[in-house]
Amino acid sequence: MTTLDEFYKVGPGPSSSHTIGPMRITYNFYQRAIKLPPEQLSKATAFKVNLFGSLSATGKGHGTERAALAGIVGKEPATVEPAFLDGLAAKPDQTFDVKLGPKTIQVSLKDIIYDAPKGDFPHPNTMTCKLMAGDQTLLEQEYYSPGGGFFEWKGYEPPKKGQPKYPYETMKELLAHADRDKLTVAQLVMANEVAVSGKSEADIYAFVDKIHNAMVNIVKAGLAAPTGVLPGPIKLKTKAGDVYKRAMEDRYEKQRGVGVVSAYALAGSEENARGHLVVTAPTGGSAGVLPALVYALGEGGRKLPQQKIRDGFLAAAAVGYLCKHNATLSGAEGGCQAEIGVASAMGAALLAQAHDQSNQVIANAAESSLEHHLGMTCDPVAGFVQVPCIERCAYGAVKAWTGFLIASNEIPANRRLDFDTTVNAMALTAKEMNSKYKETSEGGLAVSVTLC
Repeated sequence: MTTLDEFYKVGPGPSSSHTIGPMRITYNFYQRAIKLPPEQLSKATAFKVNLFGSLSATGKGHGTERAALAGIVGKEPATVEPAFLDGLAAKPDQTFDVKLGPKTIQVSLKDIIYDAPKGDFPHPNTMTCKLMAGDQTLLEQEYYSPGGGFFEWKGYEPPKKGQPKYPYETMKELLAHADRDKLTVAQLVMANEVAVSGKSEADIYAFVDKIHNAMVNIVKAGLAAPTGVLPGPIKLKTKAGDVYKRAMEDRYEKQRGVGVVSAYALAGSEENARGHLVVTAPTGGSAGVLPALVYALGEGGRKLPQQKIRDGFLAAAAVGYLCKHNATLSGAEGGCQAEIGVASAMGAALLAQAHDQSNQVIANAAESSLEHHLGMTCDPVAGFVQVPCIERCAYGAVKAWTGFLIASNEIPANRRLDFDTTVNAMALTAKEMNSKYKETSEGGLAVSVTLC
């Protein structure tokens, strides 16, 4: 079972699969390399990282080569300074010393190679890492970045953990456990988290609070940032602050609420596009959705008690877990339905749980929000997580609220579709979707938009 601290991860934008994942991968490889015997390390001359599939096709727009180099030099996603990554973009010829036991070797962006974008790869986001001694390979590992900042490698086996108190593989099973023991979704998730991680409830809530605070700071930073132009060839102007200011001046109160939530989502997503720190919920490309809702429920809006928002995070995680394990969180595997769609479903669950709705309403809200993202493609213009990605976060947040409102006002038993059916539909759609629409920038807006 995926735990909360594996699911909600802090790291640099603009992509969990193309930035956070590769940085974690090369950091992992570096940790493996330094464990080699000293006599082998003394022969080391270079690191080589090869990017394949979607990592190669759109990696330059995502800053994948900078993230990969950062991991090699010992940077981790949660603590890397955005200025370090910005510095690599401004001065790409920099070299860095990497100590390997008795040996020090130099690394640079030239050691990160954009390899074949097309081929029969084990995963659309495949990369290899090598430690070289001249032409000889001292250590080599094939890795995969399946989205959400997760990573695996060839021959990977999930680490052994404690057993969940309430094992479930579907929403139907989760609801059956909860109904039998008269638990909320949040209470069930907490019971499992304690059993699997071995942590106390206090420790788990402390982590949730940390993620909550990070999301609030992300939205505030995005709103406070002056209007400017984002990096890259699109020359896209930011607008979160402008949208927020004008929404707050709207004379129609209900319309104002939609505008404000949209502005919060734009703020988080623009921070992601800048390459600043974001939270995977579930991915970097969807990093504006959940922070917008969390901020709107807290100090930026309804000012719900902290415990209500904590419970919302737990319910949202259950939805994310099920989508991850029964479908995908990766735009390179399933298009944007797997990113914005899942984020919107998580957001709807968060809203429903935070407002003390029943378990069935939570499931129905998540289903509704996911359903109306099915088939959404991932076609980033020029390979940058800007168009259409930034505005999609705003639509994802608003759709989450719409899904919550419909589910909380309808008769729950009358909903025709269930969450598990819709997740299965997403998985099927992902398999059948043309690769042009899976984070390759080969179709849709990526080819119809002309950049001057």
